[in-house]
Amino acid sequence: MIMSLLHSRNIALAFGYTFIVVAALGFVPNPLVSPHGVFAVNLAHNLVHLLTGAAFVAGAYVFRGKEQSVILALGTLYFAVAILGFFTKGDMLLGIVHINEADRWLHLGLAIVIIASGMIFKPIK
Repeated sequence: MIMSLLHSRNIALAFGYTFIVVAALGFVPNPLVSPHGVFAVNLAHNLVHLLTGAAFVAGAYVFRGKEQSVILALGTLYFAVAILGFFTKGDMLLGIVHINEADRWLHLGLAIVIIASGMIFKPIK
């Protein structure tokens, strides 16, 4: 039964809703996701999470049967963000998005998991 739920559409939705929840968390004071939290965020960073979540959800609903491509594209984008983060001096990615060391490693881990998910989980036939 669980395996029947594991296809690219549900994976895209899971990533999407997770990013949207993380974006919402960034707007309320908490020790995990905040300007001074374990993962540093600012308004721009929260908006990136919100847009990423929306892109995953849109990929699941708008691009039916092509969710796998959406997952791989967003994973590749996150990989580029992760690499850019490691080359960024200081705590502002592109001078806009607040990041810290934990963010850099999380973005790399996310990129790997997202890309692997895109390669493993196939669309429903």
